[in-house]
Amino acid sequence: MIDPNSTDDKPLVGKSSPLSLRRFSGTRTVFSNLLQSLLTAITIPNIFPVFRLPSLTPTLGRKVTGTLFGNRRGNVSFAVQYDVRSAPVLIIELAMSTSALVKEMSSGLVRIALECEKLTQPAATRMVARGRGRLFKEPTWTMYCNGRKCGYALSKACTDSDWHVLSMVQSVSVGAGVIPLLEDSGKGGGPGGSEGELVYMRAKFERVVGSRDSEAYYMMNPDRNGGPELSIFMLRI
Repeated sequence: MIDPNSTDDKPLVGKSSPLSLRRFSGTRTVFSNLLQSLLTAITIPNIFPVFRLPSLTPTLGRKVTGTLFGNRRGNVSFAVQYDVRSAPVLIIELAMSTSALVKEMSSGLVRIALECEKLTQPAATRMVARGRGRLFKEPTWTMYCNGRKCGYALSKACTDSDWHVLSMVQSVSVGAGVIPLLEDSGKGGGPGGSEGELVYMRAKFERVVGSRDSEAYYMMNPDRNGGPELSIFMLRI
């Protein structure tokens, strides 16, 4: 297990990192085909029960489950779980629409950087004393995607609708598709109820802690034979 406040000798980015870009070379695989079919995937029947969010939060380890989900035209959220069935320890609403992320993923390379300001020492001491010194407890982030500033991402608590989504895909370890929303599909207004559907992508991520002010999540390709690369960096600067 890795404590969020601990440090790791492995750098977040660099030629010596075993998680560098060269790791994901090669042709598109079955995993990338799943991504390309996101907007036309078959809806999963709404037969799964909705469970209440557990009160205990597990400690993050080296490998975690990451889920990207959002309405087709709405902003996409990134949730991190210890495993496929545990409570999320982190949910960030990214400053990017789901359709824009799908388009970026089709290019084969997505690097998302989330940056927040480091507080002055007295303020930082007070934050640690109140239990808010951990990196993933930061409320607001400036977001960059492939070097372009996108706006501001927001950390948020897990809502009933968020937990509904995570509960419905808890049997999925790696995959992508479309699931129905809790709300009436007619409220979105799109033909055929398309606004009432939510796109998701789920995969294993390797978590690398550089320091108490930096960590990264690297999407792990399931067959280690190429496919799109997704990396999410969290930096307090």
